[in-house]
Amino acid sequence: MNLSELKFDSAGLIPAVIQSDTDNRVLMVGYMTAETVQLTLNTRQTHFYSRSRSEIWHKGKTSGSVQEVVSLSVDCDGDALLVIVRELGPACHTGERSCFDNFSALEAE
Repeated sequence: MNLSELKFDSAGLIPAVIQSDTDNRVLMVGYMTAETVQLTLNTRQTHFYSRSRSEIWHKGKTSGSVQEVVSLSVDCDGDALLVIVRELGPACHTGERSCFDNFSALEAE
């Protein structure tokens, strides 16, 4: 992957959908910078940029819930990533496997 092909937003971020390699469950959505994409590729573990803390974070560094990268794909527009991971613990800060486990569905009328 060539990082120059990626289209980062005005804040230097690109959304990354994180999906389980075992059952394709969407685990979370995070944001990456060019630096965290490179860190993710180099270490084969996910790294993100925290918008609320304005810092880079290695998923699982403090919780132990590491995500081992199986593959990383870029969408057709180059402005979003799909990261397939082998999960070693819950993805959500609440302790749920997925950040979408306790969601409220919006219904179209």
